[in-house]
Amino acid sequence: MTDRELAPTGDGELRASPLELFFDLVFVFVITQLTASLAHHLTPGGLARVLVMLAVIWWMYDAYIWVANAVPPRTHGQRGLMLLGMGCFLVIALSVPRAFDGGGEAFGWAYLLVIAVHTGMFATAGVRPGAVARMGALNLLGAGLVIAGGYLRGGPELLLWTAAFGLQLVIPYLVDLPRFQLRSDHFVERHGLVVIVAFGESVIAIGVGIGEARLTPAPATTAILALAVCVGLWWAYFGADDEEKAVHAMARLDDARRNLAAIKVYNLGHYALLLAVILFATGAKTATAHPTSPIHLPEALALSGGTALFLCANTGIRRTLALGPTRLRLLTAALVLAITPLGTQLNPLTQLATTTVLLALLFHTEARRQPAPERPIAEQRHHDSEELGDRHPPGVLAVDEMG
Repeated sequence: MTDRELAPTGDGELRASPLELFFDLVFVFVITQLTASLAHHLTPGGLARVLVMLAVIWWMYDAYIWVANAVPPRTHGQRGLMLLGMGCFLVIALSVPRAFDGGGEAFGWAYLLVIAVHTGMFATAGVRPGAVARMGALNLLGAGLVIAGGYLRGGPELLLWTAAFGLQLVIPYLVDLPRFQLRSDHFVERHGLVVIVAFGESVIAIGVGIGEARLTPAPATTAILALAVCVGLWWAYFGADDEEKAVHAMARLDDARRNLAAIKVYNLGHYALLLAVILFATGAKTATAHPTSPIHLPEALALSGGTALFLCANTGIRRTLALGPTRLRLLTAALVLAITPLGTQLNPLTQLATTTVLLALLFHTEARRQPAPERPIAEQRHHDSEELGDRHPPGVLAVDEMG
């Protein structure tokens, strides 16, 4: 395989296209379905199912971000393939509620089509047929495990789907991933948009929790506090200009290290972020439905655990790309977990209010510790000259500057 074999087409800045944003709307429904599934089965077994479903879905969804980075959907053919992939993801989302209760076959066959479309999109990138065949064959093997699991159901299904995800993790090392020339600007932007889409599910969960109940001060306040926590998580990801810093951090790496960082940060790291949002949304749904009554431990753990997991995953991303301080975020994550009993002993309104205060203190402390931005060199020199002019006669200033 040559160095240009997996290189993206086109030069200059690459931005997310409107079609890609449209494509993300389907992912909102995927997150919604997984949240609903977890809310109905908030048990260790239910969590394990959501963990595996999110893993296999997110892996291929992220693969579409990679292929759009290499082949921006500009022609009618490329757009048609992406729309076809969107339809397949919709079928996968529709099959999520019964994926382990008789609907796994539909999930598996739609997943197979997702992989076939993805392979076809890479084929249009001018990649050597052998490389496309190798990547497609490995992905199809994973789809075969998903399909087989869908027919077996239960424990064997969970085992086979876990094996499919394990296979997916090694695929990048078997298809000359270091030779793929990733466009950092587009890649970072697309993943940021996916995170925003996931936050949208939390907002939906807040509304679903209240439902048609009368909007009294207690549920209204709880809803606002749940939204405030979402804002805090948004701030953790975007508030310190981390997205722009991430673009520069990724761009400074060579192709091999950039692609491995992309797997670690944007596939595995964002998998943890998305799982965190699903957990929080599950807890928020219960919180807004029963704002002033004690809730069960699983719901309270989902509320705190989702927030804590997001902060931990965000910390790992910041540390990997050297984006900023991390210790306070880990400390806050531990404190958020520690206040879980507030939900079970008092009510979720109190738990959310305390979480909001902890997040506010975290970001306020980080802002105070943040060093002042350095002035541009030209501006600093002009400022220094003005100060010298105030203290010295013009002749002395001229000599000092020349010296």
